[in-house]
Amino acid sequence: MLELATLGFLQKQPLHGYRLKQQLELFMSGCISVNYGAIYPLLKRLEARGDIVTLVEETGESNSGRKEYCITDAGRDRWRQKMLEYPHESWVNSRSRFIIKYFFFSHLHPIERIKLLEQRLLVCRLRLQDLEREDITSSSDRYEATAWRRHLANLRFEIDWLLEQLKQEKLEDRSLQESGVGD
Repeated sequence: MLELATLGFLQKQPLHGYRLKQQLELFMSGCISVNYGAIYPLLKRLEARGDIVTLVEETGESNSGRKEYCITDAGRDRWRQKMLEYPHESWVNSRSRFIIKYFFFSHLHPIERIKLLEQRLLVCRLRLQDLEREDITSSSDRYEATAWRRHLANLRFEIDWLLEQLKQEKLEDRSLQESGVGD
Protein backbone atom coordinates (compact mmCIF):
# COMPACT_ATOMS: atom_id res chain seq x y z
CA MET A 1 0.00 0.00 0.00
CA LEU A 2 2.91 2.32 0.73
CA GLU A 3 4.25 1.82 -2.79
CA LEU A 4 0.83 2.51 -4.31
CA ALA A 5 0.45 5.74 -2.32
CA THR A 6 4.04 6.85 -2.99
CA LEU A 7 3.66 6.43 -6.75
CA GLY A 8 0.27 8.15 -6.56
CA PHE A 9 1.66 11.21 -4.80
CA LEU A 10 4.60 11.40 -7.21
CA GLN A 11 2.13 11.37 -10.11
CA LYS A 12 0.70 14.60 -8.79
CA GLN A 13 4.06 16.38 -8.50
CA PRO A 14 7.76 15.78 -7.90
CA LEU A 15 8.56 15.70 -4.18
CA HIS A 16 11.52 15.69 -1.83
CA GLY A 17 11.67 12.58 0.34
CA TYR A 18 10.84 14.54 3.47
CA ARG A 19 7.81 16.26 1.87
CA LEU A 20 6.62 12.91 0.52
CA LYS A 21 7.00 11.47 4.01
CA GLN A 22 4.85 14.31 5.41
CA GLN A 23 2.10 13.79 2.84
CA LEU A 24 2.08 10.03 3.35
CA GLU A 25 1.86 10.47 7.10
CA LEU A 26 -0.97 12.98 6.79
CA PHE A 27 -2.92 10.90 4.30
CA MET A 28 -2.19 7.34 5.34
CA SER A 29 -2.54 7.82 9.08
CA GLY A 30 -6.27 7.42 8.51
CA CYS A 31 -5.72 4.11 6.69
CA ILE A 32 -2.55 2.52 8.03
CA SER A 33 0.40 3.59 10.09
CA VAL A 34 3.38 4.92 8.18
CA ASN A 35 6.70 3.45 9.18
CA TYR A 36 9.15 6.23 8.43
CA GLY A 37 12.00 3.73 8.25
CA ALA A 38 10.31 2.14 5.24
CA ILE A 39 9.95 5.27 3.10
CA TYR A 40 13.56 5.95 2.11
CA PRO A 41 14.35 2.28 1.36
CA LEU A 42 11.17 2.19 -0.75
CA LEU A 43 12.33 5.26 -2.69
CA LYS A 44 15.68 3.56 -3.34
CA ARG A 45 13.93 0.39 -4.59
CA LEU A 46 11.60 2.38 -6.82
CA GLU A 47 14.55 4.30 -8.25
CA ALA A 48 16.60 1.13 -8.80
CA ARG A 49 13.63 -0.44 -10.61
CA GLY A 50 13.21 2.66 -12.81
CA ASP A 51 9.80 3.66 -11.45
CA ILE A 52 11.10 7.02 -10.22
CA VAL A 53 14.13 9.21 -10.92
CA THR A 54 15.92 11.91 -9.00
CA LEU A 55 15.16 15.26 -10.61
CA VAL A 56 17.23 17.51 -8.38
CA GLU A 57 19.69 16.83 -5.64
CA GLU A 58 20.26 19.84 -3.41
CA THR A 59 22.54 20.34 -0.48
CA GLY A 60 20.65 21.69 2.51
CA GLU A 61 21.84 23.98 5.29
CA SER A 62 23.39 21.08 7.18
CA ASN A 63 25.20 19.89 4.02
CA SER A 64 22.84 16.94 3.78
CA GLY A 65 21.54 16.08 0.31
CA ARG A 66 17.87 16.49 -0.51
CA LYS A 67 16.60 14.58 -3.51
CA GLU A 68 13.48 15.52 -5.40
CA TYR A 69 11.84 12.46 -6.93
CA CYS A 70 9.71 12.26 -10.06
CA ILE A 71 7.69 9.32 -11.40
CA THR A 72 8.68 7.77 -14.75
CA ASP A 73 6.48 6.25 -17.44
CA ALA A 74 7.39 2.82 -16.06
CA GLY A 75 6.32 4.04 -12.60
CA ARG A 76 2.99 5.23 -13.99
CA ASP A 77 2.46 1.82 -15.59
CA ARG A 78 3.32 0.07 -12.32
CA TRP A 79 1.01 2.43 -10.39
CA ARG A 80 -1.88 1.70 -12.77
CA GLN A 81 -1.25 -2.05 -12.46
CA LYS A 82 -1.31 -1.79 -8.64
CA MET A 83 -4.46 0.35 -8.78
CA LEU A 84 -6.34 -2.22 -10.85
CA GLU A 85 -5.27 -5.36 -8.99
CA TYR A 86 -7.42 -7.12 -6.41
CA PRO A 87 -5.04 -8.85 -3.99
CA HIS A 88 -6.40 -11.43 -1.55
CA GLU A 89 -5.99 -9.79 1.83
CA SER A 90 -7.68 -9.22 5.14
CA TRP A 91 -10.84 -7.15 5.46
CA VAL A 92 -8.92 -4.35 7.21
CA ASN A 93 -6.22 -4.22 4.54
CA SER A 94 -8.72 -4.32 1.68
CA ARG A 95 -10.63 -1.40 3.22
CA SER A 96 -7.43 0.62 3.63
CA ARG A 97 -6.22 -0.25 0.11
CA PHE A 98 -9.53 0.85 -1.38
CA ILE A 99 -9.40 4.24 0.37
CA ILE A 100 -5.87 4.75 -0.91
CA LYS A 101 -7.01 3.85 -4.42
CA TYR A 102 -10.05 6.14 -4.17
CA PHE A 103 -7.79 9.04 -3.19
CA PHE A 104 -6.09 8.75 -6.59
CA PHE A 105 -9.20 8.02 -8.69
CA SER A 106 -8.77 11.22 -10.73
CA HIS A 107 -5.80 9.56 -12.50
CA LEU A 108 -7.96 6.68 -13.78
CA HIS A 109 -10.40 6.39 -16.67
CA PRO A 110 -14.10 6.32 -15.72
CA ILE A 111 -14.47 2.65 -16.69
CA GLU A 112 -11.52 1.76 -14.41
CA ARG A 113 -13.09 3.67 -11.52
CA ILE A 114 -16.40 1.89 -12.13
CA LYS A 115 -14.71 -1.52 -12.05
CA LEU A 116 -12.93 -0.71 -8.77
CA LEU A 117 -16.14 0.57 -7.20
CA GLU A 118 -18.06 -2.50 -8.35
CA GLN A 119 -15.38 -4.81 -6.95
CA ARG A 120 -15.40 -3.02 -3.59
CA LEU A 121 -19.20 -3.10 -3.52
CA LEU A 122 -19.15 -6.85 -4.13
CA VAL A 123 -16.64 -7.39 -1.31
CA CYS A 124 -18.72 -5.28 1.09
CA ARG A 125 -21.97 -7.03 0.21
CA LEU A 126 -20.39 -10.45 0.70
CA ARG A 127 -18.96 -9.35 4.04
CA LEU A 128 -22.36 -8.05 5.16
CA GLN A 129 -24.09 -11.24 4.01
CA ASP A 130 -21.59 -13.41 5.93
CA LEU A 131 -21.92 -11.35 9.11
CA GLU A 132 -25.71 -11.29 8.97
CA ARG A 133 -25.78 -15.06 8.46
CA GLU A 134 -23.65 -15.46 11.61
CA ASP A 135 -26.18 -13.43 13.61
CA ILE A 136 -23.29 -11.69 15.37
CA THR A 137 -25.42 -9.08 17.13
CA SER A 138 -27.29 -11.61 19.25
CA SER A 139 -24.46 -11.93 21.78
CA SER A 140 -25.46 -11.77 25.44
CA ASP A 141 -22.50 -9.43 26.01
CA ARG A 142 -23.98 -6.01 25.34
CA TYR A 143 -20.61 -4.43 24.48
CA GLU A 144 -19.80 -7.14 21.99
CA ALA A 145 -23.26 -6.89 20.43
CA THR A 146 -23.03 -3.08 20.29
CA ALA A 147 -19.59 -3.24 18.63
CA TRP A 148 -20.95 -5.66 16.02
CA ARG A 149 -24.00 -3.46 15.37
CA ARG A 150 -21.69 -0.51 14.86
CA HIS A 151 -19.57 -2.51 12.43
CA LEU A 152 -22.68 -3.56 10.48
CA ALA A 153 -23.94 0.02 10.38
CA ASN A 154 -20.58 1.21 9.05
CA LEU A 155 -20.63 -1.54 6.45
CA ARG A 156 -24.15 -0.58 5.32
CA PHE A 157 -23.06 3.07 5.18
CA GLU A 158 -20.09 2.11 2.99
CA ILE A 159 -22.36 0.12 0.67
CA ASP A 160 -24.71 3.11 0.32
CA TRP A 161 -21.74 5.41 -0.32
CA LEU A 162 -20.32 3.03 -2.94
CA LEU A 163 -23.71 2.87 -4.69
CA GLU A 164 -23.81 6.68 -4.81
CA GLN A 165 -20.24 6.86 -6.17
CA LEU A 166 -21.08 4.23 -8.80
CA LYS A 167 -24.16 6.18 -9.85
CA GLN A 168 -22.10 9.35 -10.28
CA GLU A 169 -19.33 7.54 -12.19
CA LYS A 170 -21.79 5.89 -14.55
CA LEU A 171 -23.50 9.22 -15.23
CA GLU A 172 -20.12 10.82 -15.94
CA ASP A 173 -19.06 7.92 -18.16
CA ARG A 174 -22.35 8.06 -20.10
CA SER A 175 -21.99 11.81 -20.51
CA LEU A 176 -18.41 11.44 -21.83
CA GLN A 177 -19.51 8.73 -24.27
CA GLU A 178 -22.39 10.87 -25.56
CA SER A 179 -20.10 13.86 -26.06
CA GLY A 180 -17.51 11.70 -27.86
CA VAL A 181 -14.76 12.44 -25.31
CA GLY A 182 -12.44 9.52 -24.60
CA ASP A 183 -12.95 7.80 -27.99
